[in-house]
Amino acid sequence: MEIFTTAIGLILSGDKDLMTIIALSLRVSLSATLIAALFAIPAGAALAILQFPGRRLLLVISSAFMALPPVVVGLAVYLLLSRSGPLGDLGLLFTPTAMIIAQTILIFPIILSLTHQAVQPLNREYISLFNALDTPRSLRIRTIIWDARFAVSVAILAGFGRALAEVGAVIIVGGNINGLTRVMTTTIALETSKGNLQLALALGIVLLVIAFSVNLLTHTIARMGEKYQMVRQ
Repeated sequence: MEIFTTAIGLILSGDKDLMTIIALSLRVSLSATLIAALFAIPAGAALAILQFPGRRLLLVISSAFMALPPVVVGLAVYLLLSRSGPLGDLGLLFTPTAMIIAQTILIFPIILSLTHQAVQPLNREYISLFNALDTPRSLRIRTIIWDARFAVSVAILAGFGRALAEVGAVIIVGGNINGLTRVMTTTIALETSKGNLQLALALGIVLLVIAFSVNLLTHTIARMGEKYQMVRQ
């Protein structure tokens, strides 16, 4: 209880180190989610609408990559950004940018697959109308994404939740450097091993509150989507 009380005190007092770690975690995860969503949402919609050779193979690969081990992604990005790697001259290793890259790769297939699942039923409803009006492919994709916006929003939130909880990849490419690349999950692991349970518990509480908020928002948007579909029908 003493540790718990101290942890709550750190949160309520706005401890500088605590706030810095939380701010960096949110910045990295939100940036990765935004970048992944910008590419994964149109790609997921395109895979649901367009027919081309290799489409089914891409769907299988994207689904398989949803279970991609984070440490493997971290290792791949590390090799890519290390001094002997092809992008070593950029000096991105052990920076927040490297962590964003790793998280983007991790959550890209999640957002893509969930977007595809959300868009595919709508495409079956609209395909006859699209063909009758000879609608351009780009307009088809934009229309379907907008109509599936609630489900797509849920996919984005799922990606953000996955990014925020990530440990393995970010600790490999970020190095867990104090004041530079130390995020909530890596700090919890480090401080627990050091016996500094107050800070670890404080960050754990914040992480649980954020996770609960994301989950609540996900359910709210899903319910809004269900009501929208009922009205539309």
